[in-house]
Amino acid sequence: MILAIDMGNTHIEFGLMDGNELVMSERIGTDPGKTATEYAVQLHTIFEILKIDVARIEGAIISSVVPQLTFELKKAVKKAVGITPLVVGPGVKTGLKIQIDDPKTLGADMVVGAVGGAKLYGTPLILIDMGTATTISSIDESGTFRGGVIIPGVNVSLNALVERTSQLPKIPLAAPPSAIGTNTAACMQSGIVYGQASMLDGMISRFREEMKGTPVTIATGGLAKVIVPYCREKIILDNELMIKGLKIIYDKARDGGK
Repeated sequence: MILAIDMGNTHIEFGLMDGNELVMSERIGTDPGKTATEYAVQLHTIFEILKIDVARIEGAIISSVVPQLTFELKKAVKKAVGITPLVVGPGVKTGLKIQIDDPKTLGADMVVGAVGGAKLYGTPLILIDMGTATTISSIDESGTFRGGVIIPGVNVSLNALVERTSQLPKIPLAAPPSAIGTNTAACMQSGIVYGQASMLDGMISRFREEMKGTPVTIATGGLAKVIVPYCREKIILDNELMIKGLKIIYDKARDGGK
């Protein structure tokens, strides 16, 4: 089994892949104050609760957008399972061709998503990842990453709205019964849920105008399942895409980049 870890700004997802099958997926909060030992304890506890035989884990790989925690998480994996994980970054063969102004600036999460999406769904591809930030990536028919957009995430937008206004309350993140709200909470929910869905629809339309062929659209990330059902564009929801993408990159690195 391969341990695949996707560390974002808000959550860390741990997945175990047995061949091409996902046998475990768990999330914990990203905490910059925690040490490697504390993360190792959490990981060890997850394995104990789920009765995972650590001896069956033969490799590990990490994708991280939190550089200051990457080393701590790497040490945590070593402590918990006795394996030094591969970290997606410079020097790791992913097979992804990148054609942007400065390829070195492309985040590991966008690389992993693009690799997984292209392999599993083909190209051309529009990839949406909804986490702390919402990113939309364009991968052309040749499998080349051409660029994308970065947008404030759903919860970032909602929290900013509440924090920067005097009379707007905290609300649950859920769709109201109609787009036209009749009370404050419903108006806010409509703005966040239907507004985000409409934004995605609009960006997908603009991407298609600038891309050759007929791209398939994939969405992943913790908040995709909240917003995507209210989009009018056809979007495939795959919450396991990042873990699958990490396994694809691990296999490619193990095979010498082939």
